[in-house]
Amino acid sequence: MVTWGISGLSHDASLAVLEGDRLLFAGHSERYSRKKNDALLHADLISEGLAYGRPEAIAWYERPYIKKLRHVRAGQLGNALSLSDVPQRYLRSLLPFPLPEIFYADHHQAHAMAGVATSGFAEAVVIVADAIGEFDTFTISRFGRDSGLETLYRRRYPHSLGLLYSAFTRRCGFRPNEDEYIVMGMAAFGTPIHAEQLQEEWLTIEDPGFHLRANVHRGIGEWLPGARPEDLAASIQAVTETVLLRAASWAQRETGISNLVLMGGVALNCVANSKISTECGFDRIWIFPNPGDAGSSVGAAAALHGGPIKWDGPYLGTDIDRPFDVDELLRTLQREGVLALANGRAEFGPRALGNRSLLADPRSPLMKDRVNQIKGREKFRPFAPVILAERAAQYFDMPVPESPYMQFTATSLFPAEFPAVVHADGTSRVQTVTSEQHPNLHALLTAWENATGCPMLLNTSLNSRGEPLVNTWEQAVAFGAREHVRVL
Repeated sequence: MVTWGISGLSHDASLAVLEGDRLLFAGHSERYSRKKNDALLHADLISEGLAYGRPEAIAWYERPYIKKLRHVRAGQLGNALSLSDVPQRYLRSLLPFPLPEIFYADHHQAHAMAGVATSGFAEAVVIVADAIGEFDTFTISRFGRDSGLETLYRRRYPHSLGLLYSAFTRRCGFRPNEDEYIVMGMAAFGTPIHAEQLQEEWLTIEDPGFHLRANVHRGIGEWLPGARPEDLAASIQAVTETVLLRAASWAQRETGISNLVLMGGVALNCVANSKISTECGFDRIWIFPNPGDAGSSVGAAAALHGGPIKWDGPYLGTDIDRPFDVDELLRTLQREGVLALANGRAEFGPRALGNRSLLADPRSPLMKDRVNQIKGREKFRPFAPVILAERAAQYFDMPVPESPYMQFTATSLFPAEFPAVVHADGTSRVQTVTSEQHPNLHALLTAWENATGCPMLLNTSLNSRGEPLVNTWEQAVAFGAREHVRVL
């Protein structure tokens, strides 16, 4: 049976195609429309999904009428009364075929199932932390292959760790629900001197969770108007880490389970993830490469399927079918220091993992500024290294054995040698690569090491600031022409 999982009508619309238990395709609508965080399904995304078969069932990533009750609770009466965001009505106007039956998953169930169905775990603790779904904002569950999900703890709207982080994102001068990762990076330049006052005025931390003292859905205004943004960022980061560490430690003690699945938008906080991995007693941690709402298209389909799914990694989107010439890539890197790599199927998730990437020499102290200029980013923003998995422990104090999806930070052991990929706090968001995971990228890294003695490259997303990752060869070529970077 062909099942389509869909997330949409809020932000980060996506489509996933499941045939039986095999995940065939998953794509972000924004990559097709070129509108960042596009909430609507693009016609070209639908067309590409149809190439894998017309759906016999559709799984939607949340329950729309329960969400409308939350709209009432939040005072969003216009959203509550509107019918434009009813999935059945919306899909009927959009899809070029009669609708099959539509099934609805709970928002946090879709998050959780995207994680557990791809984890390979027979049992796990599952923590889902995000801004808001229908009502749930923070859940801790026990998962068993035979017993399913059992919720052990939940927080509901307006008590939301994700909304609090987004409110501080706005307070620091960035876009909420989009730039939280910038705040995480900025935290390294500040000191959490406001963390105690933040807790006194905005939330109480308790085992295993928290509750807010006020509704922060519309922000926190100009709280502490004289505070430096860097210190505010460090403070909300520290408080977020405390909440997550206490919740994960409680769950491990309560259940005795050694596997942890982290999901929801907060699971993109790789600094917190690293501390959980080293401090909370779990043997294994799994984070689906797309833990936010876009990844819930996979989670909704998995929830309907009801069991583990087969997938071959995050390269699930549009295919750029061009030769991968290691020798030419190596020559370009040696000659120019930077190149745009657009090859293979697009990554499903927010991070470029070698198929829609800017790659550069990490050894030059000038490279960070050069690449930030190419991308139009703030100078303080860090870049990630992609490194041969077999070399990672020689160059980084890894919190986990492997990190193929850039989900953890690690302290650099030789920061002076690789200044372009080491952040202000001495850490790097490491991507490890094995020959099984990505044979082409592994071959390039091997050739680069043989030629230079350096086992890593700088890897960042192939896009300009505020734009989605490039999706097609034509978009990649346009980027290269605009930014004067060779595209291969």
